[in-house]
Amino acid sequence: MDPLRLLRVRHLRGPNVWTYRSALEVWMDLGELEDRPSDTIPGFRERLVGLLPGLQEHHCGVGERGGFLQRLDSGTMAGHVLEHVVIELLNLGGMPTGFGQTRSTSRRGVYRMAFRARDERVARVALAQGHHLLHAALAGGPFDVAAAVTAVREEVDRSYLDPSTASIVAAATERGIPHLRLNQGNLVQLGHGVMQRRIWNSETGATGAIAHGISRDERLTRSLLASCGVPVPQSRAVASADEAWEVACEIGLPVIAKFDEGAPARGTLVDLASESAVRAAFDEGSALGTGVVIERSVPGREHRLLVVGGRLVAAARGHEAWVHGDGRSTVQQLVDGQINATQCPGDAEGPVRSRIRCNADGMILRTLRAQGLTPASVPPTGSRVLIQRLGREVEDCTDGVHPEVARMAELAARLVGLDVAGIDVIAADLARPLHEQEGAVIGVHAGPGLTMHLEPSRGASRPVGRAIIDHLFADEQDGRIPIVGVAGSRDTGRIACMIAWLLHLSGRHVGLACGGGICLDRRQVDRCDGTRWEAGRRVLMNHQVEVAVLETRPRGILRDGLPYDRCEVGLVHDLEGHEGLAEHDVQGREQMFRVMRTQVDVVLRRGTAVLNASDPEIASMAALCDGQVMLYAPDAGDDAVARHLAAGGRAVFADGRTIMLAHGADHVPVGHLPEDVPGGSPTGQATLAAVAAAWACGVDMDVIVTGVATFGSDLDPYARVMAEDRAWPATEAAH
Repeated sequence: MDPLRLLRVRHLRGPNVWTYRSALEVWMDLGELEDRPSDTIPGFRERLVGLLPGLQEHHCGVGERGGFLQRLDSGTMAGHVLEHVVIELLNLGGMPTGFGQTRSTSRRGVYRMAFRARDERVARVALAQGHHLLHAALAGGPFDVAAAVTAVREEVDRSYLDPSTASIVAAATERGIPHLRLNQGNLVQLGHGVMQRRIWNSETGATGAIAHGISRDERLTRSLLASCGVPVPQSRAVASADEAWEVACEIGLPVIAKFDEGAPARGTLVDLASESAVRAAFDEGSALGTGVVIERSVPGREHRLLVVGGRLVAAARGHEAWVHGDGRSTVQQLVDGQINATQCPGDAEGPVRSRIRCNADGMILRTLRAQGLTPASVPPTGSRVLIQRLGREVEDCTDGVHPEVARMAELAARLVGLDVAGIDVIAADLARPLHEQEGAVIGVHAGPGLTMHLEPSRGASRPVGRAIIDHLFADEQDGRIPIVGVAGSRDTGRIACMIAWLLHLSGRHVGLACGGGICLDRRQVDRCDGTRWEAGRRVLMNHQVEVAVLETRPRGILRDGLPYDRCEVGLVHDLEGHEGLAEHDVQGREQMFRVMRTQVDVVLRRGTAVLNASDPEIASMAALCDGQVMLYAPDAGDDAVARHLAAGGRAVFADGRTIMLAHGADHVPVGHLPEDVPGGSPTGQATLAAVAAAWACGVDMDVIVTGVATFGSDLDPYARVMAEDRAWPATEAAH
């Protein structure tokens, strides 16, 4: 049996013809499998489900558990099976995914499949593994499912956001705040333009460099805390073994010895209860060439308190994480088998929990070093190795924190200057004030991990990602600036430039991305040899932009998706240009309609779809819009415009050369078209479209009059950009 062949794989980075979110689109040739649906291949169902038992949970289009198995029994195509195999591997690999679709094309045996791709590299690994698994199930050969799942999980660890960052992004999504990932790590922009905020792990743009530096200097941090009454362990740097023992006697046994104080510690020895132990600890620190600090051993258990925006939002009681040696496995292998293997993947779009990687965690390395070990060491059979003092086995204790303890944690964060801080506290019981139990604050950390609060071993999960989002954005803010999306194949560059001109005259800082390049206010900053998607993202990343005008062509939607998730105004001008899109299986206006409706699908509920009523199919997109609808047409005699106005809607049309804004029965003139430009001409229709979009954005009528009269003049900074728009299509196609 000939294998299924993958013809083309494309990452759709924004809203697209399949879904509102990013997806991986796969073109495949079934070969002879086109004539072999699943119910005609002996033993295929049993082999497939034997490899992936979780397929029994897939609802598929049936809408109930076991729905996909019903499709297998009734006969479904191999492309559809691959879709579900990939989704299941993503679920098992720790990046749960719920969306997938498969459709035939106009070529016999060639199908398109798409599935949700939160990260492109993870999705590609899952696709490759799923492709091999499907062939094994078809041929009845062996396949190592565990190795495939491991490959996906390792790519999640390498490529995706860490759990802390992912929880903040998920909370932003719940509030309708868009996000852009700015690097391959955890630097994320929340919101657009002038409304944006940035996070890096759990640090925010409001986390100061000075505060971060203070938090990394333990001695300085404790000095600041002690000066304002926050209890910290008594400690002193020592220069000799005799002095170490003398200080230990003054402080009171047992004590702790720390090496390289003032910087990330290179080692810590605890529970030193005798003179010989204290002297040996000093000698070890001296041998390392570091300073040695003797510190009071605080009785109790270690806790982590999370303070966000000056307020305690979560507290967790630590349970140490240990592994048991077997005489054969390294420390990292023991961690993988005894800790990482027990992790839970979470829900369909929740945070992805990362594995413990000893070499990547400085605190784990220091803990191991204090035991004379490294991640590559092989502990003897029966030994116990401490991995984390505040490990994954944590218990939420937020509700039991005494108000005085909360006040001390909040004060500690303020003294260091951190807006998001992890406060380490040792105490027997956080339900009692620290001074009653000799408790103490032992550390204040910038960028604290959030996983222990999101997924405690016992107790309630705390919405700490949401707390950070609520700190960054006021209740009424969603991080959005008005975005005007202009979609079509004809004159859209002119329309976008004119909209930008009208918005600029209204006094707003405008970012424009169109065929002629990128403009910020009156300045063309780039000819932009890349794609419109890339140009649009660059505009949205600019801190000064208050409103964005972004042009998109059908090819861009098919290749990349839109560069934004939602928009204030979505304009569809035409359904032309399908002749050049055969590679995307767009054969006529019916398929083009499906492509261009993407622009209408993303209009916000508070926004407006601006539609060319002279094309009845475009006018019919009004039914797809979540927000309001405004029509434009060459004259008021258009049937769609007449019906729309009769229903109380808004429209823009030409009465001779006069541009009219109509709302129901009210008609207001706002300037004139040039003498040689009738309303039905391409230039006339482009002008009406731009006026309609500006009206939808709330631009005053006087500004619209002035803008129409001066567009393309020497005063207009977008005139040169509009002239250069013709150069884009060939350049963009090359990408």
